[in-house]
Amino acid sequence: MRAGRAVSRDTRCDDRTVAKIRELVEIKAPPERVWAVVAEDVTNAPKWTSNLEKVEKLDDGPPGKGTRYRYHLDIAGHKERLEVEQATYTKPKKCAGAFIKGPLKGTWSYTYKQLDDGSTRLVYEMDYELTGLLRFAGGLLGPQYAEGIRRNMQSLKRYVESGKGPKPKK
Repeated sequence: MRAGRAVSRDTRCDDRTVAKIRELVEIKAPPERVWAVVAEDVTNAPKWTSNLEKVEKLDDGPPGKGTRYRYHLDIAGHKERLEVEQATYTKPKKCAGAFIKGPLKGTWSYTYKQLDDGSTRLVYEMDYELTGLLRFAGGLLGPQYAEGIRRNMQSLKRYVESGKGPKPKK
């Protein structure tokens, strides 16, 4: 799938809309380096992510399967908290989970693939449904949210390629 064709919608008979986002970016760094920034340094994600004020790690110990995070979001002036739990943590191949509290229901994943030149193809996928008050603004916020994901993937690319963020842990 080409960047720029990220959102599709599937309307169920109960009038809820499930949005699907798929974005990919190629980063000139090995998967271990990209993983260190995305999956191991989550609390510093606001350095390369717009609309994200801060991230709290809700569990002790190193990140892994079962780790939970609380994201403090500001989407178009609307402040929300979103909690996620990691269900898959396979270093440096895939980190995935579910939205467990907040205005979204659904799942997310980051998949890392090493390319022949040593760089990384990172694919972010998300299936989500807006809940609460955001459900009523879904038609307005959905495209804006998808564009934000696209911009964040490009920002991540610049961040990693400029040498910022942690290096892989041995």
